[in-house]
Amino acid sequence: MPDEAQRPPERARRLPRAVRERQILDAAVQVFSRHGYHAASMDEISDVAGVSKPMIYTYLGSKEDLFGKSIQREATRLLEAIQAGVQPDLPPDMQLWHGLRSFYRFVAEYRESWTVLHRQALTVGGAFAAEITAMRTRAIELVAALVVSAGTRKGLGEQAEFSGAGLSAALVGAAESLADWALDHPEISDGVLASWLMNLVWLGFNDLVEGAVWKPSEG
Repeated sequence: MPDEAQRPPERARRLPRAVRERQILDAAVQVFSRHGYHAASMDEISDVAGVSKPMIYTYLGSKEDLFGKSIQREATRLLEAIQAGVQPDLPPDMQLWHGLRSFYRFVAEYRESWTVLHRQALTVGGAFAAEITAMRTRAIELVAALVVSAGTRKGLGEQAEFSGAGLSAALVGAAESLADWALDHPEISDGVLASWLMNLVWLGFNDLVEGAVWKPSEG
């Protein structure tokens, strides 16, 4: 059995490319979440990942490329987590509740991912913000499909189709704001957070699909 001191250092160990890329991206997300895009250094990412800077450039490109790939990976992971939580055999409201629980669970477990997605990428702007906009659009479409499904069950599919996208955008925005708040309140469980949002928003959706619409009073 080789002596511990004779083992090659972490940087020298040969790993499959996919494993090494994941290692680099994990380090990049950690550093970008801590410092932001502009202040983050490739030197620190190299140290955290345990690889040389030339290897980072060879595998994943420049700092800009690395930031973009970090956003893409974390956005994909987040959406996959939400979609995995939406159980299609349940009624629309329960599908949404489970999806929200998965969302808040992801934010709690992967704080650095959420920080990069919701704060750093939007601050930098440009193509990075466009990636977040695309992720948000997919989330809105997912919620809107549930709203339309609920309305169709009640025979009010046309009304739900008309307002579903806008109301779903409002729900996604509220979910993101609550997620930011929840980072400072880790004692609140994902189930409670999801229930709060359902009580705030879904009851209004339900009134809508039942045909009850609020209107301003005269005068």
